[in-house]
Amino acid sequence: MKLKKPNLSFWQIFNMNVGFLGIQFSFGLQQTAVNPIFSFLGAHHEDLPLLNLAGPVTGLIIQPIIGAISDKTWSPRWGRRKPFFLIGALIGSLCLFAFPYSPSLWFAVGLLWILDVGNNMAMEPYRAFVGDKLPNKQLSFGYQMQSLFVGAGIVLANASIFLFQDWFGAEETTSTAATSIPQWLYYSFFIGAILSIATILWSVLKTPEIPPSNKELEEIKKHNALPFLDRVKTPFTEIVQAIKDMPKFMWKLSAVYLFQWYALFIYWQFISPMFEESMGFNKSEALSQAAKMNTTYNISTIVFALALVPLALKWGGKKVYVLSLFLTGIAMLSIPYIHDPMLVILPMILFGIGWAAMMGIPYSMVSKIVPQERRGVYMGILNMMIVIPMGIQTVTFGPIVKNILNNSAVNAILLGGVLFVIAGVFALRLKEPKPNIDHKNTATTTISVE
Repeated sequence: MKLKKPNLSFWQIFNMNVGFLGIQFSFGLQQTAVNPIFSFLGAHHEDLPLLNLAGPVTGLIIQPIIGAISDKTWSPRWGRRKPFFLIGALIGSLCLFAFPYSPSLWFAVGLLWILDVGNNMAMEPYRAFVGDKLPNKQLSFGYQMQSLFVGAGIVLANASIFLFQDWFGAEETTSTAATSIPQWLYYSFFIGAILSIATILWSVLKTPEIPPSNKELEEIKKHNALPFLDRVKTPFTEIVQAIKDMPKFMWKLSAVYLFQWYALFIYWQFISPMFEESMGFNKSEALSQAAKMNTTYNISTIVFALALVPLALKWGGKKVYVLSLFLTGIAMLSIPYIHDPMLVILPMILFGIGWAAMMGIPYSMVSKIVPQERRGVYMGILNMMIVIPMGIQTVTFGPIVKNILNNSAVNAILLGGVLFVIAGVFALRLKEPKPNIDHKNTATTTISVE
């Protein structure tokens, strides 16, 4: 019997997504502060891509496995997805407290691996959680609300960096700024550690999960009755089978993601070094400027995230998504040629529109076409399409920067802009997916969730 999900109110959808604020505060610190910390601890430009290998590897392994496991999980007390993003948030919180105390480069790299495990453990079931709760007609709004919190979390992370640098970094000498992690940066990580667990708890306490259908419960009971080794193998067989059954839309989307996420990883790794090169800033000044840039584009994300919903309904998600990729490409291609620290913020408005679309529209389109009982594993596979390009970038881009791009962060950012344009061209090949409908059984039952 097919369950009919009730419409949720604005505040129910809001509360459901609050946990993304803490998760994205952590990701905001990773995007803006972690690579400068690596530089403070002695890393060179060509080292940065490989030092970020933790993100793609843990995402590739953790998210699909956790997704498949959560699909086969149900506890009347703890729910299906909540236990996983609670544990992930706790791991992330502990790592954020420890990160600024890193005594060496490899200690910081090791912490990044653990932090990424926690963040990925929280992220994937959260994506599925939103899809579980909302009917098809509210999915676009739900995922764009999630995009809003993505922007808000990264805004707060980056704003804390440049504000603390302004308030507490006045006595920092040029030599100190280049060789040690500044004290003012510690405070941003402490705030992130608190928000990581506090916002997840808000969503957990405010949002009940929808119980599985009778058919899903039967499948879960059958799975739990299997021998231990068979239960261990189940997530892997689920992932393999889901990839075999994957809709053509997702295969085409993977080509877009290859260029999109390769380019995004370039941006996050090289935006701070680019300001050292293009504006002559020291490492602390470049970090502060990068934080302002990232704050701007994520404020733009907050402003435009929900505004994209009616545009996607009117013109279709594909057209909005394609336009967003071209706008992001234009932004990256223009940044290196603007030398005024204030004017360089302008392209970030375009970047923010693109980021808002990228973090909402593809998830909405995919969620409409995958079966409910496989939503967790397919959200994990969608993340594999993100982390595989990132993994390729981490192992290939160091030699590219060193041997082809003249070890120039400016050239790296320009290449990222070209890759976004290519992603937009591939996105033109996408066709709007039709919702997955069970034609064999159209009976519906309305369920109460509040």
